[in-house]
Amino acid sequence: MIDWNVAASTAIRWVRPGPQVSIAQARQVVAELRDQAAVVAEPVREVTGLSGGDDGGAVAVVDRPGWIRANISGFQVVLDPLVEHMREVGVAPPGGSVVTAVGSRVTGMQAGLILVYLASRVLGQYELFLPPDPDRPVDQAPPGRLTLVAPNIVMVERELGVDPHDFRRWVCLHEETHRTQFTSVPWLRPYVQQQMTEFLLASDLDPASILNRLRSVAGVVSGAVRGGDGASLIEVMQTPRQREILDRLTSVMTLVEGHGDYVMDAVGPAVVPSVERIRAAFNARRTSATRGEQAIRRILGIDLKMRQYQQGSAFVRAVVDEAGMAAFNQVWTSPETLPTRDEFDSPLRWLARVDGTRPPR
Repeated sequence: MIDWNVAASTAIRWVRPGPQVSIAQARQVVAELRDQAAVVAEPVREVTGLSGGDDGGAVAVVDRPGWIRANISGFQVVLDPLVEHMREVGVAPPGGSVVTAVGSRVTGMQAGLILVYLASRVLGQYELFLPPDPDRPVDQAPPGRLTLVAPNIVMVERELGVDPHDFRRWVCLHEETHRTQFTSVPWLRPYVQQQMTEFLLASDLDPASILNRLRSVAGVVSGAVRGGDGASLIEVMQTPRQREILDRLTSVMTLVEGHGDYVMDAVGPAVVPSVERIRAAFNARRTSATRGEQAIRRILGIDLKMRQYQQGSAFVRAVVDEAGMAAFNQVWTSPETLPTRDEFDSPLRWLARVDGTRPPR
């Protein structure tokens, strides 16, 4: 399917190194980010009311090539079930065929170019899917890892003209919230992985259907370049079954991203003195982009993620304001207590469904 070696070499060859800093400055940034990730853990737990399980507390501070390598490893873990399924149903060309060799290299280059774009923009992430750990049982997934992309954090803090120490702590707050979510809620990570696996296995492997969807991709790209509000590549390429699964995935990701944004602001005033200025500048940066940048965001579905931040944060805030954090935390009980797409727009309806003591409004 994808030659990941080609993807990695393409991305690392073309990605820019980021802002210029001295060796001493680089070491100082790395050390501070590690420290800040540890400092914000307790405030996040106090605000969220989540205990935060043990994942070893791993923190990786990386450059852009390091982020690329880490994510390629994660992609391979996620895509393994689809590759195995294709082999089982006999739709994958033989491993040594010319079709396989050429096709996988082409898709590898395409994947590499997408990674080039993303590697210069991601500030941090909580990596859920890591390669198997030889020191752990085969059936036991390795713990997650908090990853911070140092050059991107430095680049953005300079662009925004904000206090660098406050900004670094602010970024760590968001990623530490994700760590707290996924380590406190035992079913959350396996649920996300299951939905992603089901989404991939629901792919239409019929060549004619795939060709029709690929034709639609040209329309997506053309519409995005013209400035239209069309679908992303993921939305165009999905099957009807995948749309159902994507709705569930979108719900859970809207929740965790919005919860992260809410916690950043709730914890912020106590530990980040200039949080209001940072938030205002960062939101302005999110909405200001060239036409070309906007097209790429639409094609890759990045605009969808930005909407998730806004919608999820508004949902969390509405529920907490109405009933308190303990009532909101019922959302982590099981997959059945996750908000539906409609409930994100009507938070009190979700509250009435989950908390039987409250009448619907």
